[in-house]
Amino acid sequence: MSLTQLQDIPLKNVVFLVGPPGAGKSTFCEQVILQNLTIDKPIIYAITEYGPSNAEKILKEKGLGDIRADLLYYIDAYNETVGLSVLDRPDIVSADCGNLSSIGIAISKLQNRIQKNGVLLVFDSLTSPYLLSGSEVVRFLKLTISRFAAEGNSALICFDEGSSKEEDLVAMMSLSNGVVKMKIEDEKRILNVIKHPKVKPVSIEIPSTEIWEKKIYETKFWDKEFARKMVSVEQILKKFEVNIFWPNFAFWSSIIWDPRRFPKMIYDLWKEFALLGREALSFFPLYKRFFIKLLMPSNFNKIKNVKKFFKFFSRHMKLRGDCILEYLDDFSKTNEYYIRLDECRDCWGIENVGTPLALVIPAIIAGSCKIFDKEERDWNAIETKCIGLGDPYCEIKVVPGELSELRGFLEKDNSIIEGVYNHFMQHLMGFLLNNEPLIERPILGTNFIMAHPDIALPAMVGEKYRMALRMGGARAGKDVGNNLINAGITEDDAINRIVNFLVHCRIGKEISIDETIRIKENCESLYTIYYWSKWQEPSCFFTTGFLNGFFSIIKNQHVREIKCIAMGDPYCEWEFK
Repeated sequence: MSLTQLQDIPLKNVVFLVGPPGAGKSTFCEQVILQNLTIDKPIIYAITEYGPSNAEKILKEKGLGDIRADLLYYIDAYNETVGLSVLDRPDIVSADCGNLSSIGIAISKLQNRIQKNGVLLVFDSLTSPYLLSGSEVVRFLKLTISRFAAEGNSALICFDEGSSKEEDLVAMMSLSNGVVKMKIEDEKRILNVIKHPKVKPVSIEIPSTEIWEKKIYETKFWDKEFARKMVSVEQILKKFEVNIFWPNFAFWSSIIWDPRRFPKMIYDLWKEFALLGREALSFFPLYKRFFIKLLMPSNFNKIKNVKKFFKFFSRHMKLRGDCILEYLDDFSKTNEYYIRLDECRDCWGIENVGTPLALVIPAIIAGSCKIFDKEERDWNAIETKCIGLGDPYCEIKVVPGELSELRGFLEKDNSIIEGVYNHFMQHLMGFLLNNEPLIERPILGTNFIMAHPDIALPAMVGEKYRMALRMGGARAGKDVGNNLINAGITEDDAINRIVNFLVHCRIGKEISIDETIRIKENCESLYTIYYWSKWQEPSCFFTTGFLNGFFSIIKNQHVREIKCIAMGDPYCEWEFK
């Protein structure tokens, strides 16, 4: 059986394509679109994780040529949701990804515009609407998508496996005429046809030239100039502190958009970033290089030498407000070293949520060990204890070479991530409603020095992560808005409480909301100024999503960032629309 047969979606049918992020579902959809355009079938392309411009660019890269103006239409359910500009074109209708009714209205508008049946709806993907609206998506699939197909059309629906309750996934598959499961196995893409109106159940192996996993980050621009900037930028940004709640809240709000790959991305990325320190050392003043060399051990094969290194490293971590680090003599042995972390900023305040929480600090430790180890060895680190697991403190195991437990440490179950997110939301609502503390650390306090680009770095090198930050922010802002309304808080009071929260978190130097929203020196964009001098778009990804989600609930208005310090403006500013 050929892949072309499977990509022919029969009229009056809904085919459900499910698989983990990166399995190739979007690529499959793009191929379906291109194939059906060759036979002049009208297509409505509903996109929820990027805008029509990106979708069009990808289609053109894959062979889309000149087509009739009445063949391809877009439902932009992304840009308005995350506070970006919506293109004013006759082939585009915008919708709010968190408002299923608006998506249904957009489908109807385009149906009327096309004025005939036989239309193919390609929906990539239903995951974001589910993460924003939950089980209501099942009803949407039954009443809106199935009805659309019954009227003489067809639909191909994408969904990320593991992003929903099992009973909801079963319900969505049962409502579909066809179900195709995609997976990655031994570096191959496998399509398992569970049911299909024209194809018998079968397993199809897809060559890598047809379906591939897209990269989710790119660090090729990390060069000597970038390393040189690290030295000066760290000195500049030592004056900036942010509440540890904010970057952790941003991360756990966003990770759910790709729970299989994002934890590994964060870990690998921060290891690589730490390794840039080796290059950066060459730009230190001579006396500093001599001082560091004097403090560093001659090799990392002796326990006493590793202890010497971590004694030096612990001062740096405490000074930044990252954690209180203690080398564990009694438990460490050659090539297996243990470190205790108290008040770890990756984990503190998120107790007993069923998963180890630290990703950044273990990665920085592993990368730093590789820098100063005289042997050319890779290093890895994982948490063996964590307050997220109910332990009284965090403990990290550090080894040269591979670590068999690393994969299990990095993999996060969707339900666990939801639990962590809900824990953050409970803390936040306690602060907003009852003035309860967000995070309290007895010794290090609530803030840490923004000497590393915690939010900015992953966003700058990964388009997929920028999407997740935007959508995660939109979801968090909507949840906060709904919670405040349900608590009986008035519009003006809700806005004042949010401003107080942002000020408390120190996300910027000055925050004001009147005709527009202004934030000076927003921590999310600070690094972009110094590292990426040619950045051409606003870079307050999570902040914009959060504000847009919040005001869409509180004032029934969306916001759009019109100025950003990342582009050279004196402050970041958002307009209401």
